[in-house]
Amino acid sequence: MLTIDLLQDKDIEQILHIEKKAHLVPWTLSNLKNCQGDQYVNLLLRQNTQLVGFAICQRVLDEATLLNIAIDPLQQQQGYGKFLLNELIKKLQQQKIATLWLEVRVSNEKAIKLYERLNFKRKGQRKDYYPTQTKLREDAWVMARDLTV
Repeated sequence: MLTIDLLQDKDIEQILHIEKKAHLVPWTLSNLKNCQGDQYVNLLLRQNTQLVGFAICQRVLDEATLLNIAIDPLQQQQGYGKFLLNELIKKLQQQKIATLWLEVRVSNEKAIKLYERLNFKRKGQRKDYYPTQTKLREDAWVMARDLTV
């Protein structure tokens, strides 16, 4: 059974493990701790009692930005990312958020396809946005979804 919970401070150590496995250049514990508070909508996804993913989203006025989303790599390709993102969208709509923004690595084809299936549209490109494991940087697509429709 899939359940959604609000991310609590006590959960940050657990999500750090997923973060390190899921991302090429993971956030630090400090990054995760700094993204807590009233202006954030942060969710945990559990399969039964097992933590499988999380989303970190910041609200500003009537817009929100998805800053981070990760599903444990051993749990990917099972629809968990779609489920988590849909739950986040519902929560943001309940809070009268009009637009959800995100950036995604141009090479992350699986994520881009998911976002496009969920009606996100490409709005632009940020050059050299993401760090990589080398000194080179990678571009990002800026995508947005209108939450008022």
